[in-house]
Amino acid sequence: MPAVLRQTGFWALVAFIVLFSVFPFYYAILTSLKSGTALFRVDYLPTSVSFANYAGVLSNGVFPLNVLNSVIVASVVVAISLFLAVTAAYALSRVNFAGRSLLLLTILAVSMFPQIAVLAGLFEIVRAAGAYNSLLSLIFAYMIFTLPFTVWVLTTFMRDLPVEIEEAAIVDGASPFTIVTRVFLPLMWPALVTTGLLAFIAAWNEFLFALTFVSNNDTRTVPVAIALLSGASEQEVPWGTIMAASVIVTVPLIALVLIFQRKIISGLTAGGVKG
Repeated sequence: MPAVLRQTGFWALVAFIVLFSVFPFYYAILTSLKSGTALFRVDYLPTSVSFANYAGVLSNGVFPLNVLNSVIVASVVVAISLFLAVTAAYALSRVNFAGRSLLLLTILAVSMFPQIAVLAGLFEIVRAAGAYNSLLSLIFAYMIFTLPFTVWVLTTFMRDLPVEIEEAAIVDGASPFTIVTRVFLPLMWPALVTTGLLAFIAAWNEFLFALTFVSNNDTRTVPVAIALLSGASEQEVPWGTIMAASVIVTVPLIALVLIFQRKIISGLTAGGVKG
C-alpha cells in the first residue's frame, strides 16, 4: 500500500476517533446554549446563543455548594491516597519481607469488587460510625477504590527506579523518610500527577456511594445534584439546565488534563540515573 494512502487512512481514523469522543460534549454545550422550544430541535451548529441556563444553575444556591463539596471530597481523597500510596509503594517495592507479592495482589483484588457488592456493608459501617449524610462518609468510601489503584501504579513505578540512587542515598546516611521525600518524590512527580488526576476524576464522577451515603441537598456532590435536576414528567425535564450543569462540572476536568498533560506524558518515561 502506498505511503500516502496509509497516512490518509491513519489520519482519517484519528479524525473519526476524535469526532466520536468529542461530539457528545460538543452537543451538550450546544444544548446548554438553547432555551424554550429550541431545545427540542436537532441542530449541529449554533443557531441562537442564550446563557440563561448557566445563569440559572449558578444562581441556584445549592448547586455551587454541591460543586464545592465535590472539590473538597475529591481533593482530600487524592491527598490521602497519594500520601498512603507513596509510603506503601516504598515498602512494597524496596523492603523485602515475607508475603510482599501476596499483599500486593490482595490490594489489587480489593479494587476488583464492584461497588454494589460492598455497598450494604459500607452503609452499615458508615451508619455505625455516625458519618452518614456527611462528606466524611464519601471520603472514606472513595478511598476503597482509589487507594488500591494508586498503590499498585506507584509501586510499579518505584520498582523501576534505579537501585543505585537509593544505595547512594544510604551511603550518605539518609533515612528511609529522607529517601522517599528527597530522592524518590522528585523522580515520581509525573507518576504522582497521573495517578492523582485519575483518582480525582474517579472521585469527582462517583455516583452510587454519593447517592447512598448522603441525603441532604447541602452535602450532595455534583453527579447526584445533576441527576436530581428533573421535572415531574418527561416534558418538564430541564434539559438545558442539565446540560449547562454538566458542562460546568466537566470543564474543570478538561482543564486539569490540559494543564498537566506534559507531566502525564512524561510519566511514561520518567526515572533514570545521570552519568
